[in-house]
Amino acid sequence: MQPPPVEHVDSLASLYTHVRVVLGMVIGLGLTHLLRHFARIIDRPVRERTYWVHLLWAVSMFLYLLHFWWWEFRLVHTLHWTFLLFLFVALYALLLYLLCAIIFPDSLDGYRDYEEYFYSRRRWFFGLLGLAYVVDLGDTWIKGLAYFEGFGPELQLRSLAYVVLCAIAMATPNRRFHAAFVIASLAYQASWIVRQFETL
Repeated sequence: MQPPPVEHVDSLASLYTHVRVVLGMVIGLGLTHLLRHFARIIDRPVRERTYWVHLLWAVSMFLYLLHFWWWEFRLVHTLHWTFLLFLFVALYALLLYLLCAIIFPDSLDGYRDYEEYFYSRRRWFFGLLGLAYVVDLGDTWIKGLAYFEGFGPELQLRSLAYVVLCAIAMATPNRRFHAAFVIASLAYQASWIVRQFETL
């Protein structure tokens, strides 16, 4: 026998709180991983030779995680939660954690510095980052068609641009391209958050 539908607003909020706990655990792990490695760089400035492009991508991931946690509150208005929907959102959070794990390895053994490591792992990092922006389209869509269309064409163009640029980043180790990409990405990321997500 099927359980009765959840229709009361308070019940919906309680259900989403249940989902949000799992998301919070995954996002918390990602933030902890990034902060631990930022602290390690400060503690070992000579041993952990930094590379500013790599460091800015790490900062970008930190901002992405905080932004993800902020905007996912809008899932509270989702009326019909299913396991597949929950799985989709949980896998999105896990994808972001995986990006954090790749940007900061547990050890630099076998690499001279973060620059060498970054370019050796760029295909994995940018492949998954491009995938994250595709998944983000689905995440936006499940919040409702009106919500999705409220962003106008910018949302789709943004995702397409990131996918194309990530594909180029996977293919080329050109330092100028990667420097320009991370600077433009951080600037646009900050603009997108301020313009679209300043308030819930």
